Amino acid sequence: MAVKVLIPTPLRPYTNKERSVFLSGTTAGELLNELTTQFPVLKQHLYSGDGTLRSYVNVYVNDDDIRYLQQEQTPVTEKDTVSIIPSIAGGNRQCRLKVEGLTLEIQKTTSKKRIEWLINESPIN
Repeated sequence: MAVKVLIPTPLRPYTNKERSVFLSGTTAGELLNELTTQFPVLKQHLYSGDGTLRSYVNVYVNDDDIRYLQQEQTPVTEKDTVSIIPSIAGGNRQCRLKVEGLTLEIQKTTSKKRIEWLINESPIN
């Protein structure tokens, strides 16, 4: 059975620039093993020296993180899509929002709903 595995842009140099590959396996771990067998240089980017999946490598079966399922033993079928998503480090950039003379410091990650609340419902209005 072939399962589609999506390759993220940062890892494509190690998979001959493939965006996705179809691999055989019945668990997420079997697919990852097959992937690193086909592309051996990729193994060091996915696994630590002790053979465990690196903490910053996130693997999803469809929309579900395997960490919250059965980890590498999570079953897969040909109807599933497996995504490898490495965490990307970034800053915590802030922006300024001026509301009727009041300046608020808002983190970039602040949701649109929170900004709307600040503008429309906050007790500072």
